[in-house]
Amino acid sequence: MSIEVNSPAFSLKQAENILAQACELAELPAASARPMRLGENALFHLTNVGVVVRIARGPDYWPDAYKEVEVSDWLSGQGIPAAKAVDIPQPISVLGHPVTFWFYIDGRNGGPGDIAALGRVLRRLHALPAPADFRLPATSILDRVLPRIEGAPISDEDRDFLTARVDSLAASIKKLDFPMQPTAIHGDAHVQNLMIRDGEAVLIDFERFAWGQPEWDLAVTATEYVTAGWWTDNQYRLFADSYGYDITEWEGFDVLRQTNEIKMTTWLMQNVNESPDIAREYERRMNTLRTDEATRDWQAF
Repeated sequence: MSIEVNSPAFSLKQAENILAQACELAELPAASARPMRLGENALFHLTNVGVVVRIARGPDYWPDAYKEVEVSDWLSGQGIPAAKAVDIPQPISVLGHPVTFWFYIDGRNGGPGDIAALGRVLRRLHALPAPADFRLPATSILDRVLPRIEGAPISDEDRDFLTARVDSLAASIKKLDFPMQPTAIHGDAHVQNLMIRDGEAVLIDFERFAWGQPEWDLAVTATEYVTAGWWTDNQYRLFADSYGYDITEWEGFDVLRQTNEIKMTTWLMQNVNESPDIAREYERRMNTLRTDEATRDWQAF
């Protein structure tokens, strides 16, 4: 199912247009749609039917959209509570954007009290054998950063700085001697990619799933702790203890931290014109990247 038109922009308004056409193709009612988030994907909740619609930012995301549905089935088969795709032919295409449909999870987003649950979920995930029915792509940790930089409404000075930083980090990553064996990894393993339903942690958001170094998953929360200041000492200790390893003690962590910092900054940068608050936070994060000082005052969006 598809409607194909070139469409370079991606704003909430355009996402709502795509949503209406996607729901028509999927024979689902769009009238009850409530926007949930605009990031790499636009998320909408169809409240009348208990479905979440994920609209990817552009046509480059097609492989990820197919993979998400496969990963959902695989995780369920492995006994790990995970978001489930609606049983319809998908992804579908509208204006070149892949669109997927998921059963709504009637619970709450993961938060500070669930940091230990995240560590436990990651420990279980990293212990799984490789999928038998499909092949996970190799981790490409910086693959989305340069396209974000190239297309963002930022100054040439910022663009040059960020591009040079990506090149430097790519070289540093190649030199790392990781202590763990490669596994299936989530790729965006922060606590808000858990939903808590009836006291159970349910894993969501599979677009960055890959086969690679589990250290990358652990470094997400560690960077939120060290750089952003989103976790207290005790909360971070709960996370590390529940997983059984503290990534900040590894000598290569600084490279992982700096990589996550630029990923977090360029993710936010995509929406820098959406609000003054986002623009201010982008400048705050850029200052951290330029000075390499962990001010621990980043704001979450």
